[in-house]
Amino acid sequence: MGFAMIRPFAASLALILSATGGAADEKPIRQLGFGMLVVNDSFGDRRDRWQTASVATSRVYGRDWQGALPDRPGAVVEVRFGAQIIAPANLTSPGIDRLYATALSLGAHTHYRSGGWDVTLGGDLVLTGPQTGLDEVQDNLHQAFGLVGPSAATRANQVGNAVHPTLVVEMGREISFGTARLRSFVEGRAGAETLLRGGVDLMFGQGVGDLMARDPVTGHRYRAISGGGTGMGFVLGADIAHVADSAFFPARSPVALDDARGRVRAGVSWQGDRAGGFYGLTWLTPEAQRQSEGQLVGAIRVNFRF
Repeated sequence: MGFAMIRPFAASLALILSATGGAADEKPIRQLGFGMLVVNDSFGDRRDRWQTASVATSRVYGRDWQGALPDRPGAVVEVRFGAQIIAPANLTSPGIDRLYATALSLGAHTHYRSGGWDVTLGGDLVLTGPQTGLDEVQDNLHQAFGLVGPSAATRANQVGNAVHPTLVVEMGREISFGTARLRSFVEGRAGAETLLRGGVDLMFGQGVGDLMARDPVTGHRYRAISGGGTGMGFVLGADIAHVADSAFFPARSPVALDDARGRVRAGVSWQGDRAGGFYGLTWLTPEAQRQSEGQLVGAIRVNFRF
């Protein structure tokens, strides 16, 4: 599974939505927006370990976008693709830290508003293990830049091949005061990782009328549909989760899962008429019980309008 699978998956989804849609005079299903966020520890504390790299992308489909969520599920659907690399602190000596792990995910999520809440509901298929090919990608990239990549022993001892159907639901409520917007949210996941999370995002400036998707690693929300606004924006956020289970900590893991997980983040965005971007930092608390400290990762998004 990879980027090449997104378009046929999205085309099939659009066909299904068209067949189950409303009146014949409604607009056809089309792509309403696209978003991406690239996360890497080299953008943060520059230490190659733990949540070392990930990519989240979203393509959103529907008949129309008027700057607000529809009041029914299925009217706006996000096709979500993700890639994630998790590494031990020492890439060459396995067995003394958490296991090396990679994951690819593909899923569909609908965004709508119900009872005063913004709701995102959907599911992903999450593939783990050498079948993803991401261990080879990281090794080749590290070699190209003269860096130490994961050793053969580390890759051989990684989290194994598996497929994890994963259900995701998020509910949020936003309050505006002046130019600021405070959004509280709760999120539940069951599958590759099973957890319950609660948190807040405080936003200033542009972003009104956008459809935002949440990156699963950092918690940053990135623009999936633009509402057309321009200017600067700032965001602060924090959340905490109780983690009941994780495929990244199998029974043979040398370290145990820490069932409490926190994130604190800040970011700045800019959107012009033709181009825009975002840079954010996130402090991640330890995910393993013997993890010596947290880590700082960075997130980047660049977009162009043609």
